[in-house]
Amino acid sequence: MTGVHAELLKRRQAVLPSWLSTFYAEPIDLDHGEGRHVVDAEGNRYLDFFGGILTTMTAHALPEVTAAVSEQAGKILHSSTLYLNRPMVELAEQVAEVSGIPEPKVFFTSSGTEATDTALLLATGYRASNQVLALRNSYHGRSFSSIGITGNSGWSPTSLSPVQTYYVHGSRRLNGPLGGLHGLDDAAFTAACVADLEDVLGQVKDNVACLIAEPIQGVGGFAMPPDGLFGEFKKVLDSRGILWISDEVQTGWGRTGEHYWGWQAHATDGATPDMVTFAKGLGNGLSIAGVVARAEIMDSVPANSISTFGGSPVTAAGALANLRYALDHDLQGNAARIGAVLRAALDKAAGLPGVVDIRGKGLMIGIELVDGDGQPSPQAATEVLELTKAAGLLVGKGGLHGNILRIAPPLTLTADEAEHGAAILLTALKTAAQTP
Repeated sequence: MTGVHAELLKRRQAVLPSWLSTFYAEPIDLDHGEGRHVVDAEGNRYLDFFGGILTTMTAHALPEVTAAVSEQAGKILHSSTLYLNRPMVELAEQVAEVSGIPEPKVFFTSSGTEATDTALLLATGYRASNQVLALRNSYHGRSFSSIGITGNSGWSPTSLSPVQTYYVHGSRRLNGPLGGLHGLDDAAFTAACVADLEDVLGQVKDNVACLIAEPIQGVGGFAMPPDGLFGEFKKVLDSRGILWISDEVQTGWGRTGEHYWGWQAHATDGATPDMVTFAKGLGNGLSIAGVVARAEIMDSVPANSISTFGGSPVTAAGALANLRYALDHDLQGNAARIGAVLRAALDKAAGLPGVVDIRGKGLMIGIELVDGDGQPSPQAATEVLELTKAAGLLVGKGGLHGNILRIAPPLTLTADEAEHGAAILLTALKTAAQTP
């Protein structure tokens, strides 16, 4: 490896942690972007199908966002929550309006991890319990408390935790213990997961604070439960007063196409989460996240608190411009329309050697890869990433074993771009299938 990237990689390795992973055998520095494309520091251009881990929601260098950030930066960069902050208030009003939460209040943080921490603080305090339910294969952040509720061993460096977590079934339908994909239909799989939830609760002493769950598991490889599952869970939770937190860090803001929030696919009999955590796409790359919760829960903290950086004037102004752009241009609708185009093109990979599952909703699609013995193949996923990069396409990967390709482009993706990216990906999958 030589050139600009090699020199920067050497400098990175000297000053940043060894456990801070990168994609590719020869990592790249993304220098600039526009729309759905990015250009690296050596001048190579790529179609971006990962958006900085589902964060570039609308487009790279979206003029409306850059203008809002520039205008606000020319006024004041920072004040903290100790002062009134018009952009933060206006953004909170907009988030509350689209949240679907009754009597909502909003608290902003700087990251999805902080949003998880906040939700756990609210739930455990409100319920006077440190017991938490989470899904197996889940990921909720990298802080001490969020690692404690993450059900994916690859992202859990310690078993120490401030909460006691009980993991329940709900998402792993392929090669999972319930054998959902090849054994149980949706109704039977849901019934089995509800029975598992009730069994776990029957073994827990005292009250449980909350269930936190991703409607589609992001780091978990876009694993997804049957529609309606969390609605059935909510009936069990309500009977015991347990709160439901929907982690919408990756599924929110219309990415799934069919709904604005991932939890809405589970809103059977009017089931609604008590809290929603959000991040990533809201800021389109700006560091903003937060929690929207029922006022009774949000106002229950019995102590003073502030946020130095959460909802800062610049990030709030940029996020508000981004959110309004997404709403004004019906990017949820575009995710549904172009997601269907992309999915139809990618479905041509079904039947290829090593491709065992293609799943997802809207512009959130996962492709699961296995070896000749049917075992998870992280090697195949890594090879496809290298092949697509060489052909000018960036995709992600994840899953419990690192064998699942993650496709999640900006929500302004066009039909031509969807077809072009899918063609590159199909060629890479075919090439990888021929590798011994």
